[in-house]
Amino acid sequence: MKAVMQTMASDVSETAASQAANAPAAPVQGVLLGDPEIMATYVDAFAKHAPHIRLAFPEAIEDPASVTFALAWDPDDTAFTPFPNLRLISSIAAGVNGILASASLPADVPLMRIAGTAQGQMMAGFVTWHVLWHHRRFGDYLANQRRTHWERRPKRDARDVRVGLLGAGKMGGAVAQALLALGYDVGVYSRSGRNLPDGAEGFHGEEGLSQLAARSEILITLLPLTPETRGILNADLFARMPSGAALIHVGRGEHLIEADLLAALDSGQLSGASLDVFAVEPLPSTHAFWTHDKIVVTPHDACDSTPAQVAQEAATALAGLDVGERPASLVDRDAGY
Repeated sequence: MKAVMQTMASDVSETAASQAANAPAAPVQGVLLGDPEIMATYVDAFAKHAPHIRLAFPEAIEDPASVTFALAWDPDDTAFTPFPNLRLISSIAAGVNGILASASLPADVPLMRIAGTAQGQMMAGFVTWHVLWHHRRFGDYLANQRRTHWERRPKRDARDVRVGLLGAGKMGGAVAQALLALGYDVGVYSRSGRNLPDGAEGFHGEEGLSQLAARSEILITLLPLTPETRGILNADLFARMPSGAALIHVGRGEHLIEADLLAALDSGQLSGASLDVFAVEPLPSTHAFWTHDKIVVTPHDACDSTPAQVAQEAATALAGLDVGERPASLVDRDAGY
């Protein structure tokens, strides 16, 4: 009888656990803070992938005190002020510098960024394409095609091409692994010099930055934007790179001193640049980057978090908060990422 009672108790316990796991999540009122044209797409994504999180723009929310979640991208300085009961703020991408810049950002509310593996894989594919573009000098083939000129070029093994990567986060790790798999000689600069992919050489500190620049025939920027990294791509760094090196810039526009890049390209110190991010976006139609024959311009399109991914990661983080867990991609506000 005792065994039967224990079995019954176990069955009841398992049933209760199953019911709890399958219970619908409690409704969450969320607010969209940022450019309506950018943010509107997340309404349908959350309705499909996280239907318990109801998103609305500020003007449509009758009771600001009911809002416990904010999805943001470049909010203005007063964006967070009307919402005193936020439990979580999420970016729609890996970058958070625009959110950190908001004067009304509450200091005591967790801020998370989107950091799924799919985003890293997308970035790795994009950067690899540009590494191959500069390594194999594919721009020369296009120029030859335009003038109907047949010319085969000498080849270099990937192992003989030194690639430098500024940034060793999830994005940087995915890029480094992709390039190592293709046989490139990869060096990685990070703040700590730790957590490097197997096979990559690590650099850190001011001396390490100089050493990485000196070895990088192709330099890739994937750093977060912080006071320390603002303007890091400048004349001094370009002068330390090998003559004829190339730049692939997929970090933040403010990393780059634009006039210094143009001067390095025009002097021949750099042979080319791939630019996906800019200090002013959209890039003005009159900007010199558009027509420079050594520059490839793309419209901040290297990778993106899908709206579905954003909804799923936000829902997971909110569920974690309910049981006392911190978001997996919690932002270190002192570090800026």
